[in-house]
Amino acid sequence: MEQNIHGGVDLPVEGVDISHTLQGKRVAVLMTDGVEQVEYTGPRGFLEQQGAQVILISPKAVGEEVQGMNHDKPGDKFKVEMNVKDAQPADFDALVLPGGEENPKLLRKDADSVAFVRNFYEADKPIAAICHGPWVLIDAGIAESKNLTSYPEIQDDMRAAGAEWVDQEVVIDEKLITSRKPDDIPAFNDALFKALRVDAQGADMGPSS
Repeated sequence: MEQNIHGGVDLPVEGVDISHTLQGKRVAVLMTDGVEQVEYTGPRGFLEQQGAQVILISPKAVGEEVQGMNHDKPGDKFKVEMNVKDAQPADFDALVLPGGEENPKLLRKDADSVAFVRNFYEADKPIAAICHGPWVLIDAGIAESKNLTSYPEIQDDMRAAGAEWVDQEVVIDEKLITSRKPDDIPAFNDALFKALRVDAQGADMGPSS
């Protein structure tokens, strides 16, 4: 597999021509300071390569910067493209929650961010969370009775919230997609692609009679 310009991995989907197959799709990435950089750049680069539009949403103001991390070392900074207060689930087809320990800790304390995740779930749209990102699902009240994974160190928190925690690279429970760590990004991207692809195919079919 080749590294793409965003730092992610170009992941082929078997038997499918994935070039621009997500054209017209809009994906929100909710994050703030302390985000694990590759868990943002990897999925974003992959989705954009397939034609999707990706928007960085944050509790920070538009134009402010989010500090990325490469494990415990500062990485790049990324400009906020939309404040979470202005974001509406109806305007997006999927939501990505990257990890990094500090990023979800801060999001969990932000009422607007938690409400956005909850409203996204209630809108029955795909939510993909990786590493420490699933922490936010707890505060949004959507982890209970769900099959989920996460960074192994927070599995006790996930179980305490009522989730069925599973140790595998990607776990799909209806519209929820979760993964454990950066090594799982190819499987994470594949699952998100397929969730968006299914929605696109449904849209192509038009309303049922």
